[in-house]
Amino acid sequence: MDADVAPLVRRDDEDRVAVLTLDSPANRNALSRRLLADLRDRLAEVAQDESVHAVLLRSSHRVFCAGADLKEAATVDMTEQARAIVDVQRRIAALPVPVVARLDGPVRAGGIGLVASADVVVCRDDVGFALTEVRLGLAAATISIPLRYRLTPRSAADWFLTGRVFTAAEARAQGLVTHVADEAGMDATVGAVLDDLRAGARQGLTAAKQILNADLLASFERDGEAMARMSGELFHSDLAQERMAAALRR
Repeated sequence: MDADVAPLVRRDDEDRVAVLTLDSPANRNALSRRLLADLRDRLAEVAQDESVHAVLLRSSHRVFCAGADLKEAATVDMTEQARAIVDVQRRIAALPVPVVARLDGPVRAGGIGLVASADVVVCRDDVGFALTEVRLGLAAATISIPLRYRLTPRSAADWFLTGRVFTAAEARAQGLVTHVADEAGMDATVGAVLDDLRAGARQGLTAAKQILNADLLASFERDGEAMARMSGELFHSDLAQERMAAALRR
């Protein structure tokens, strides 16, 4: 990548916490090739850094992630793009240390896969979520791997099939979100979680995460390629291309 091009994912370190900030406001942190590549590279760096006790994943602006980049979806190989999403989710789950996701604004579609792959999620109480894929002739395929691991079957069926917006309170009740706070309490809630993780010995944190995520990582290995292929086929279908183009015109 050109050295003059600013990264779409920034890393800053704050007392043994690697802060990874999604910073692509022009497309609301959509999962473009560049953003996914930058996030993959930052996660790879953190995985090798034994000074880190935790990762904080956040956005530089209010929207956490708008899901797939619909403009790119008309021009790139979306099977490869889906493989990249599987890879990033797997890296989050496999990272030696806990990943804390901070959600200060809306999360849609593929962005919810990043949330589900994290270990702890702190969410503002007015945040809305939606798995909008079904309304575009798509399905929540690649992100189904961490979502089915986190959610009850009934909540998964509701959200996957209807595409409706669901609330932070619903997300917490069904296992997607760990803590909910109002705007004034977000910093304190996130800070308390990070302080608790800093208090843990890294050896204990890594062992605990291995225990907790063993089944999820096995699911990525078992289902990742099939879900990527299904996602690519759906994205390249005439119906999905037509509906995505209409969505971009609105």
